[in-house]
Amino acid sequence: MAIQQGDKLPQATMHSMVDGKPTPMTTDDLFAGKKVVVFAVPGAFTPTCSQAHLPGFVVHADAIKAKGVDSIVCLSVNDAFVMGAWGTGANAEHLLMVGDGNGDFTKALGLEMDGSGFGLGTRSQRFAMIVDDGTVTTLAVEAPGQLEVSTAEAMLAAL
Repeated sequence: MAIQQGDKLPQATMHSMVDGKPTPMTTDDLFAGKKVVVFAVPGAFTPTCSQAHLPGFVVHADAIKAKGVDSIVCLSVNDAFVMGAWGTGANAEHLLMVGDGNGDFTKALGLEMDGSGFGLGTRSQRFAMIVDDGTVTTLAVEAPGQLEVSTAEAMLAAL
């Protein structure tokens, strides 16, 4: 069963590039005592993710943070190296690019998808959520092939 609004996030460790090396980050590191907007994509460098989803959060990062958000996390079942390179190439320096390399966090959320038909293996569904001190206050999961409810504009409106 997928996580729901009002649920606490499960404990997991993911990785982000810090000072040129993959660095472990727990859910407590990312969410404890903070208001965070998270958006998850099926894959770094893929067309919709690169051309629409990530750029929206790059453009609206200041407006989102002005609503009291401590950080914006871009999450994907990719490794930290890929997420770091993708973030650099997309000018996403105001976002935290987080790799859930083994998909542990995504699976614990119940939001994984089977991308094996595209050669991707197990990946994350496209979604966004607002998390307040580790509790999901807003959750928006996209229908397959869509980008509507998890956009930066939708999260900005939800704040």
